[in-house]
Amino acid sequence: MDAARRLCCSEGMARRPVFFVSDSTGITAETVGRSLLTQFPGIAFELHTLRYVNTEQRAREAAAAIGAAREAAGLRPLVFSTLVEPVLRRQVAAADCLFLDFMSSFLEPLARELGTPPQPAVGHTHGVTAEVYERRMEAVNFALQSDDGAGIPHYGEADVILVGVSRSGKTPTCLYLALHYGVFAANYPLVEEDLERLALPPPLVPHRRRLFGLTLSAERLHRLREARQPGSRYASLRQCRYELQQAEALYRSAGIDHLDVTGMSVEEIATRIMARTGLEPLPAGPARGPGTWSPG
Repeated sequence: MDAARRLCCSEGMARRPVFFVSDSTGITAETVGRSLLTQFPGIAFELHTLRYVNTEQRAREAAAAIGAAREAAGLRPLVFSTLVEPVLRRQVAAADCLFLDFMSSFLEPLARELGTPPQPAVGHTHGVTAEVYERRMEAVNFALQSDDGAGIPHYGEADVILVGVSRSGKTPTCLYLALHYGVFAANYPLVEEDLERLALPPPLVPHRRRLFGLTLSAERLHRLREARQPGSRYASLRQCRYELQQAEALYRSAGIDHLDVTGMSVEEIATRIMARTGLEPLPAGPARGPGTWSPG
């Protein structure tokens, strides 16, 4: 079984089938459903996502897949649904499962409170304006062009510049910030020369107020580097300890806010950076130019 489809699985433990069912991408069902499942660490789950269930035929096929999983596992599947059309919801819910319907659970009380019926349509849950989409794509391009110390002449356009030693998670975090929040994020790797001098590299000095540092445990960094260059000095635990010790000393001496990302997902790293820097996700307010935040 593909490890990516498991959650909280233990050897020899029966896995309860879980289905995320959507008439669109499935992102909402997966995000909320996974968050709920993490609250049950003692239970093993086998995860399935059924996307674009937007016809009655596809709803019947989804119900059949859920029923087959029920028979194979001997356990009642959990179904997290963001299906909009009531007829499709009823068809899927007819399977022998615990059907958790995010849409009706929230739409009905919202309609009562707002005094107007909803006007559901497939895809509204992920609708973005052309302006927001364009901004996010610009941010992704900026992150790619400013990766690993590139694009220094454009650092003045950055909302945030992540700094840290090699393999501390700078690149995936920049891309996540760009794609999900429209943040212009660059990153700069701290090399041995920087760490020995315990001083900010000259290209970063004009942008100190945009800098944010990443660190992690030496053991975690050792494992990450060992996977890339096994047996090398670069990956040795001693070298990892030295680099992290120096990087953290540099953060303190330069007054750079920083975060220990050991054990964190890229989603959590990104959201914590947003909170610590005061940056706002692009859809949350009016469009703004890059480089506008100023930490207190």
